[in-house]
Amino acid sequence: MVSFSPLPSIIIEPIVRNALLEDLGKAGDITSDAIIPLDHKATLALKAREVGIVAGLDLAAFAFMLVDPSIDMHIWRPDGCDVAAGETIARLCGPARSLLAAERTALNFLCRMSGIATATAAMVEAVRGHKARIACTRKTTPGLRALEKYAVRVGGGANHRFGLDDAVLIKDNHIAIAGDIGTAIERARAAAGHMVKIEVEVDTLEQLETALALSIDAVLLDNMSLEDLARAVAMVGGRVITEASGRVTPRTAPAIAATGVDLISVGWLTHSAPILDIGLDASIDGNCRHKHLN
Repeated sequence: MVSFSPLPSIIIEPIVRNALLEDLGKAGDITSDAIIPLDHKATLALKAREVGIVAGLDLAAFAFMLVDPSIDMHIWRPDGCDVAAGETIARLCGPARSLLAAERTALNFLCRMSGIATATAAMVEAVRGHKARIACTRKTTPGLRALEKYAVRVGGGANHRFGLDDAVLIKDNHIAIAGDIGTAIERARAAAGHMVKIEVEVDTLEQLETALALSIDAVLLDNMSLEDLARAVAMVGGRVITEASGRVTPRTAPAIAATGVDLISVGWLTHSAPILDIGLDASIDGNCRHKHLN
């Protein structure tokens, strides 16, 4: 069973607040204000329109609450739950104008994060039976990294570093500028604190051999063939963490995992996973029949 903790409110509230300000502009929802009476109440349902995994309900709830604290939201399928097409995820009750004013912002977060969780779960399933864990990268939407990495955790994946200050990751450009891989590693080790891990990216088995002779904690095996990945894992022999990256899809992941690597990093999980289609549907009569849904 996937285990994850919700994001603290102090992280998500300013993100949701800024998104609402972007959408509401300087005059609010002029369409709803013109069409719907001020005192009209409505009941609406968040419904999945395709199979997937829910993530981002806290963001959706914050959107509705920030627009109008009187809105009640009753969650039936919380984050991490599988949903079928047509299944109700949550039901909302409150002033109709307020519900519609928050609708798009709430759905933007919910659809985006549920899409990431769903794509991650598919990758996790693809490597089931192997020790490899699926990890995301820093290829995230600017300003939304915490949310997108949370969605990866909801889908059963692992997070790589959150920023440049989390850990040392020596990549090809660092090596090129330093002159060689040994110099880059030695400089990083001399500067890193005792709590900082060092990972180095290698493209060849020769680079790997050099890196293993120095003090590192993990190695990123970048765009290697399956044969070289298997050789690399054998060379490492469990001394450091092995991470594979490059051209990873649900179709290619099982063979990559079978080489024995510890991690498989997948950038597209956060930069281009498709959304999960979720809609907000009004009840037939449009009336709010539930005073307290929480």
